[in-house]
Amino acid sequence: MYTILKKQALNPTVTLMEIDAPPIAKKAEPGQFIILRVDEDGERIPLTIADFDRQRGTVTIIFQIVGATTERLNHLNQGDCLQDFVGPLGVPSHTEGLQKVCVIGGGVGSAIAYPIAKKLHQNGCQVHAIVGFRNKDLVILEEEFRSVSQRFLLMSDDGTAGEKGLVTDALKKLLDAGEQYDEVIAIGPLVMMKFVCKLTKEYGVKTVVSMNPIMIDGTGMCGGCRLSVGGQTKFACVDGPDFDGHLVDFDEAIQRAAMYKAFEQQRREETCKLFEGV
Repeated sequence: MYTILKKQALNPTVTLMEIDAPPIAKKAEPGQFIILRVDEDGERIPLTIADFDRQRGTVTIIFQIVGATTERLNHLNQGDCLQDFVGPLGVPSHTEGLQKVCVIGGGVGSAIAYPIAKKLHQNGCQVHAIVGFRNKDLVILEEEFRSVSQRFLLMSDDGTAGEKGLVTDALKKLLDAGEQYDEVIAIGPLVMMKFVCKLTKEYGVKTVVSMNPIMIDGTGMCGGCRLSVGGQTKFACVDGPDFDGHLVDFDEAIQRAAMYKAFEQQRREETCKLFEGV
């Protein structure tokens, strides 16, 4: 069993948990993920490793409450245990040898972008970070990003936090001002990543995206996380989650991601009623 050592609400729909998992913390790298089960009857869900501490043997996960399982997970508290916590899975993000990178995070995707920015900073890379949210109430990890970035830009759709606008607006200003990057790393909603890639393709800047489609077994056997990348079928769990953003078929990925949204919402509502005793 894996004990929850810390629980913190980062905003009304996003929660941070620190899990006691020494074997995973020992091997974890930025960009990798775990698969967990809340209890014996629970489904398997993938969550990206948001941080880890090898000395303390802890792994940090940050999740958005969107379906039945994340609703159940959010009802656990410090001291409670998870049934399963498996990992690290996936290919670590490439961070070696990069001199200057722009890391872009959108919404809860910022939780995935942060450990990559942190590792790049530790490697001596110059990091420019752009993070975007709908409004100030949804901002997460601002101070953490500031601590690992030579330049930090906070964007919000309504202007209540940082500068009003989209992450693509901020990125375009930097590129037009002459900033040159070895890579742009974009992590967030599929639509956001699609338009970041559309912009960087115009400027000829290599762009890496983290794809997090529906995933079940995490070993490439179920095929649920399949993507089209450069006209070939790839599996996010074993081939990724990082891919060349200019080769990803985002329209297909967006269509597949929408297939279960209504079902997820229904199951979450049913789960909420159970906890409320309705």
